[in-house]
This record gives sequence, C-alpha cells and structure tokens, in this order.
Amino acid sequence: MSEDSPVEMGPDEVDEFLGSGGTGVLSLSEDDAPHSVPVSYGYDGAERVFYFRLAVGPDSEKGEVTDRPVTFVSYRDEDGWESVVARGRLTAVEEADAPSEALAGLGRVDIPLVDAFDNPIQDVDFAFVRLNPDDLSGRREMYRPE
Repeated sequence: MSEDSPVEMGPDEVDEFLGSGGTGVLSLSEDDAPHSVPVSYGYDGAERVFYFRLAVGPDSEKGEVTDRPVTFVSYRDEDGWESVVARGRLTAVEEADAPSEALAGLGRVDIPLVDAFDNPIQDVDFAFVRLNPDDLSGRREMYRPE
C-alpha cells in the first residue's frame, strides 16, 4: 500500500489492479448529466494509458467520443472493495501517436470482447480510442474482511 494513506493505492498497485484489461464504466461529459456506459478496456502499464473499443455511428447515444472530458472507473469487490478512477480526454488511436507507437500500445493490452449490443456484432461500427489520463488514482477498503 501507499505510504501516504492506507486506502490510497500507489502507482504499482494501480497498475496491478488494472492488469492488461478488464471492464468498467466510462462517463462522457454532457451539458447536464454525463452519458455513462459499461465498457471493456485494455490497459498499457508501460505507458499508463487505456484503450477502448467503442461502438460508434449515427445510432449511438454517445455521440462524438473524441476530445470530450471523460471519467473512467474500474472496480471490484472480491476480498474487499477496490477501485481505480482515470480522468482525461479520449483521442482516436490514429491521432494519439505515430501509428507504430499506437500499435505497440495495442499489442500490450487485452480488451475483453463484451457483446452487449442491440444489433449483431458484425453490424456494429467500432472506433479504437485512447485515454492518456490527466489524473489516475486508486483506492481500497482499509479494513478487509478476513
């Protein structure tokens, strides 16, 4: 645990919690309430960035996904409650870095395939986006059940 606080995760603990991918909730800023959706993610611990494969298109309720303020939360309650929160802006993978760097980052992640769409997956348009967080923090229960 972090030396600063027993509930705050240190950077290595955050990286371990996130692994190379998993699931969480992505909230995209709106004028009133944020648009929040469950998503799968890939996490590149070497660069400390997230990759998402988001459904896009004219029928998507998310609207334009790039260059909007977002908050992403991944959490679990197995042997005690833990969560990681990332804040920043999404960028399209092809805009994020030189193509070789983006491909290297995608090669280090494992984005779980979660099929929760109204249409067959082959009919859904996807975009790969990246979140290079301005803020990344983790917290856990101080007193874990034994």
